[in-house]
Order: sequence, then C-alpha cells, then structure tokens
Amino acid sequence: MPLLRFPLSHAAVVALLFSLVAAGCSIPAAKRVSYDPEEFDSTTTHTRSFRATQAQTCEAARRALLSQGYLVTAANADLVAGRKSFQPTSEVHVEVELRVVCAHEGTAGSTVAFASALQDRYSLKKVNNSASVGVGALGSLSLPFSSSDDALVKVASETLTDERFYDRFFALIDRFLVPESAESKPVAPVVPPKASTDEPLRPVPLSPSRG
Repeated sequence: MPLLRFPLSHAAVVALLFSLVAAGCSIPAAKRVSYDPEEFDSTTTHTRSFRATQAQTCEAARRALLSQGYLVTAANADLVAGRKSFQPTSEVHVEVELRVVCAHEGTAGSTVAFASALQDRYSLKKVNNSASVGVGALGSLSLPFSSSDDALVKVASETLTDERFYDRFFALIDRFLVPESAESKPVAPVVPPKASTDEPLRPVPLSPSRG
C-alpha cells in the first residue's frame, strides 16, 4: 500500500518548530549548586604566635585539650590532635576533632600554632531488618516479620570558623605554656640543716626519782 504524503504548509512548519522549542524549554535545567567562595581574607582565626619553642607550644596545647576532656589521639613535637563527644539532644550526637600544628617562626624562640576544629554531626536513624527462614528445597522464605535497630548516621561535617572558639583555646594554651627560662632552671635540692659544732652536745640531766 503506497504511503500518502501530505505537503505541510509554511504555517504548519512554523507551528511545529515552535512546539518543539516550547517542549525543550519546559525540560528543567540541571540545578547549579552554589558554594560560598573561600575568600582567604583572614589569617588570625586559626593561627596564633607564641614566644616558645615548637615542643613547648604543642605540649601546652596537649595539656589544654586534656584539661577540657578531649581524648588525645596524637601528640608529638609539632602536632597535637584530640577528639571530644557531645550530645545536645537525645537523637543527635556531635564529635569535635581539634588539631594543632606547631611551626617554627623566623624569630628565634617563636612558634606559630595553627588550629583547626572539625565537627561531625550524627543523627539516630531506624534501620529495618527483615526476617527469613529456610524451607528445605525451596530455599529461604522471607516472612513479614521485621525488627528495627537504632544506628547513628553521619548527616553533616563542618569546619568550625568561630573566632571566639579559637580565641578561648589559644588563651588556654597560653595559660599552660611554661616559659623556657623556668623550664630550664634546675631545682635546688633540699639539704637538711646541720647541727652547730661550736658547742658540744651535753646530756640533759634527769630529774631525781622520788622514792
């Protein structure tokens, strides 16, 4: 059976093209995710200089973390890291990991400390577990019985940028910082006083007994 061809008028062609363009415009475009640009405009939030050596600064940072209940996970002459857990609500768990890097500065006896805190947030989620039993040659058979378990799921991770948080931490490091002069000064041993040899010791006379 021969195909019948109907010539399209100019108006019909224009209408067809318009409908195709309209259909293409109706398709939702891919949504662009907007991120806040990193401006790199501040060098004082995460850094602080101390008049001490690298080892002294990191030791002060370790003591500062321990004094606030942090679990120290790494500690050496140029790096200290600690982790602490919080639970603001019954279904939210927060962990903060604070890392301090101690770097030697150009000035003699001066160290710059770089601190960065990462906050991970976990939420309590229900996990459903379906039960199954074996039925001989038929294999396993899923039953409509299910149980739910609670599990912590990470829902957010963020680097803390609050200047007040780091200001308080650096002030605490300064409190635990031992000056080099006091650290290197030897402690004098305690020597008991000697008895004077100018006058010989005389026995104490006993009182006469009464009989």
